[in-house]
Amino acid sequence: MENENVVLCGASYYNQNYYLNNDFAKLPSVVKDELQILCVTFVEEVGGVLTLEFTPDEELVFNVQATEGDPRFDEIGSGLKIKQLQKEKEELMEQLTLFYKLIVKGGAL
Repeated sequence: MENENVVLCGASYYNQNYYLNNDFAKLPSVVKDELQILCVTFVEEVGGVLTLEFTPDEELVFNVQATEGDPRFDEIGSGLKIKQLQKEKEELMEQLTLFYKLIVKGGAL
């Protein structure tokens, strides 16, 4: 488990659902809402499945997957949207990383 990514949240265009990992239940409601809007809007725009995950190095990454041959999935749009979100939501991503390190992992900086 130490070498696996920890999923923060995700959304699927295919299943039309959103998931928030229970380990992050202590996040403020406004942050949970923002994450849900971010994920659901992303998959509505480009398709596929988006998950926000923490790597073993505690880096927050966007992971996008699509079923093979999915004509709806926009791979180029996906990459562009991720870059846009990383820039626009930089402060949120930093705060989530800090929350993960301190609250979820219970470690020191």
